[in-house]
Amino acid sequence: MATLGVQMMMLREQVAQQGMFPVLERLAALQVDAVEVSQIPMNPENTAALERGIVDLGIKVGALSMALKPGPVSTGDNLEEHFDKIVDDCRRLDCCYVRIGMMPFTAMASKQACEQWAAECEAAAQRLQAEGITLCYHNHHVDLAQFDGERIFDIVRRVAPTLAFEVDLHWVQRGGMNPLDMLKRYAGVCKLIHVKDFRVVPLGPEAMDLLEQGRREEFMAAFTNIAQFAEVGQGNMNWPELLPAAEQAGAEWFFIEQDETYGRDPFDCIRESRDYLASIGW
Repeated sequence: MATLGVQMMMLREQVAQQGMFPVLERLAALQVDAVEVSQIPMNPENTAALERGIVDLGIKVGALSMALKPGPVSTGDNLEEHFDKIVDDCRRLDCCYVRIGMMPFTAMASKQACEQWAAECEAAAQRLQAEGITLCYHNHHVDLAQFDGERIFDIVRRVAPTLAFEVDLHWVQRGGMNPLDMLKRYAGVCKLIHVKDFRVVPLGPEAMDLLEQGRREEFMAAFTNIAQFAEVGQGNMNWPELLPAAEQAGAEWFFIEQDETYGRDPFDCIRESRDYLASIGW
């Protein structure tokens, strides 16, 4: 069975305020077995705390996040400048997966730009593979946009066959593709999965006020912006079917993630997600 963990991007503020190890202790108390580290500095203090979490709490580090190069979407280490450090961090933490959270916006602008970026990913993936580390790419809804009838995801896979995928099932759904179809299409390369629900909320009174005032354009903007990230089990995703399908597609790690908690304590959101997943056998 795939190992269930949490994407620590959700807890970046708590780590900054409380420290890494106290956050790991709270996750262990919620029966969270693993973490994926993203948007949190892999400085000596945090790395040492993760090592302690492995020894003292039994928490595994499933994946580390980095960019391909320095740039606007690079929030920490990058493979161009910090390759040796990244390899060393992986060895210290017994972690064999690293992931790129997003391609540069400029790479999304054309087929040629996407192919060029994917070729750079392939070179990095081969270099990491020689160190026993698998490089994965995390999708958003934009990765289902098409150039000449070919999805960005397909372009990346064609140009970078050594690159594996971290499939974010919420973003697949939001991009207009059935997540089950995505998992079948990329079976064998779906190593990491973001378990993130998708809900649509009712129109609020503010939207109805806009309608009554005849402010149709503003009302329609509110009408088309009612999709939210949700605690697992609190949205419309079919997790009892999706999770076994993800395992069949080769997933080794499931990471609970919620990009926005809408004012709620992220630990409460994680607890609700964890409780739901336990209720369906995970």
